[in-house]
Amino acid sequence: MTDVSRQNPSLLAGAGDLISTAKDLSTFISALLGGKLLPAPLLAEMLTPHGKLNLGLGLWVQDLGPGNGAIVHHNGGAPDGYGALMSSTPDGHKTLTASLTTKDVDPAEVFPKALAGLIESVFRDGQPGNA
Repeated sequence: MTDVSRQNPSLLAGAGDLISTAKDLSTFISALLGGKLLPAPLLAEMLTPHGKLNLGLGLWVQDLGPGNGAIVHHNGGAPDGYGALMSSTPDGHKTLTASLTTKDVDPAEVFPKALAGLIESVFRDGQPGNA
């Protein structure tokens, strides 16, 4: 175990020095997408994807293919072996939040694969290749 609560993530630019839990992230993403934090026009603007990355204002919008709809998500990690993610249907009714800790492995190597697997099992209809 490594205590990282005193770590200064300013090296990660927009990390925001947030210390939180997966449950906190779930509460936040559900409230945000459920319309409890922003007026509807601002939330709609936040969820409008731009450019090749499909990035809205702080959230990525990802089309999961025919029959699966879309999800919005944001994630991040640090080289100390920690990452967190929050994903949701655009209406906030179905969410996935998780934290990932690794030891002796760069999260940038394992995080994308873990994220893809979680999205596949939670949000897709279970049919491989529906990306």
